[in-house]
Amino acid sequence: MSFSSFFANLIIPLNLCVTLLVIAVVLLMLGRRRIAAALIALSVAWGLFWSLPASTLWAGGRLEQLYPYTPPSELPAAQAIVVLGGNTAGGRLNWFQPYDREKALTRTDSAAILYKAERAPLILLSGAALEGSQSEAEFMASALRRDGVPSEALLLEKKSFTTYENALYSAPILKERNISRVLLVTSALHMPRAMAVFSKQGLTPIAAPSAPQIVVPNDPDFSFWLPDERTFFAARSIIKEYAGLLVYWLRGWI
Repeated sequence: MSFSSFFANLIIPLNLCVTLLVIAVVLLMLGRRRIAAALIALSVAWGLFWSLPASTLWAGGRLEQLYPYTPPSELPAAQAIVVLGGNTAGGRLNWFQPYDREKALTRTDSAAILYKAERAPLILLSGAALEGSQSEAEFMASALRRDGVPSEALLLEKKSFTTYENALYSAPILKERNISRVLLVTSALHMPRAMAVFSKQGLTPIAAPSAPQIVVPNDPDFSFWLPDERTFFAARSIIKEYAGLLVYWLRGWI
């Protein structure tokens, strides 16, 4: 496991809370009660912060709004559409509501809409095999063919496991075809890191994020300040993005 992955996994709410509590127990056994009490308080505070919808809306919403959603018809034309792998089968419309398969909008759905709106003549799909033998690029290509996108319009990059590798391995494929101006498709939350990485590779990406997911739901019973289990576990994606931005900046990737 890379340092960036280890760091991101460590500070995920549940993982960090448990780690701090384990360290606190050890310190209590060693008689270091003040430090143990401080770690227990920090664990509770960290868990409580990320279980509140208000915290998620503030921290995640800031990232999503850096590149606001624009309808496909209003986006400029480009030479290609680049779709990044990562939860491509997801597409939850709102983080605070249960997943509805019938209403889900995936990244490949967004790419198909852009292609049919004639925003670009090619689609590059980027992502290695996370499980089994089929890469995410191949999985996304199958989905796009079912949506009516012809095979000749699809380019596949099947080696990348990270956002950095998405850009690193996609750039040569695009540059071989003299393509630099691309519509970049990923989640709104992931877009700031993706845009920075692709720009660093000498490309000219145009943000084409999926619609924001971290928004106040149309639910009269929704509470900003009531701790919520779904919010607590979904916060890992927000923390991963902030950790990724920090690590990528330190490594000179953005």
